[in-house]
Amino acid sequence: MLEIANIKKEYSGQLILSIPHLKFTDGIYWIKGGNGSGKTTLLKIMAGLLPFEGTILLNTSTDIKKNPIDYRKYVNYAEAEPLFPSFLTGYDLIHLFEKTKSASSVDVKNLVDVFNIQSFLSNPIGTYSSGMVKKLSLVLAFIGEPKLILLDEPLVTLEDHSIPILLKLINSYQSEKKVSFLITSHQLLEHDALKTIQGVLVKDKTVCFL
Repeated sequence: MLEIANIKKEYSGQLILSIPHLKFTDGIYWIKGGNGSGKTTLLKIMAGLLPFEGTILLNTSTDIKKNPIDYRKYVNYAEAEPLFPSFLTGYDLIHLFEKTKSASSVDVKNLVDVFNIQSFLSNPIGTYSSGMVKKLSLVLAFIGEPKLILLDEPLVTLEDHSIPILLKLINSYQSEKKVSFLITSHQLLEHDALKTIQGVLVKDKTVCFL
């Protein structure tokens, strides 16, 4: 599903990550590591949001550097603390993602209904609470026909009753659509009914399977 090789990432000359080779097959992965270990940096590299040395291939042929548009069309990402332009509405972003991801309007409406966010989508994002912004970011992460969804701390600021909804959606996308997930979370995901999960550890500036 995703293969990364010879990855190096530095900030101001300081090495943050060095990954010789890692291959993710289809499934759900829980990325673990301490604060500052590089988990978010890893996800942002995979999402195509940070420059880096090395190569990343999606499904053996789509190169993040050689095929950046195709790659980003099939790899979706939701930040731990999403920040969107305050003057836009939720609908503005949803329509943008729907267009750029070539998504079905019916599928998008279903996502909006699943997270029950239709009541505030016409309002400027600057009026949203952190929980409302979080739910919007999760809807955006599922739009289109992704092959891989990257979720950075998806349970943070999410209401308790919304957590089972998100986990059920992850399970259904994995089992029915064969979408893979890489998830960072300080909360115990194995207790939250995800069907398949493989541990990944970010430590000592590298990444390995547990």
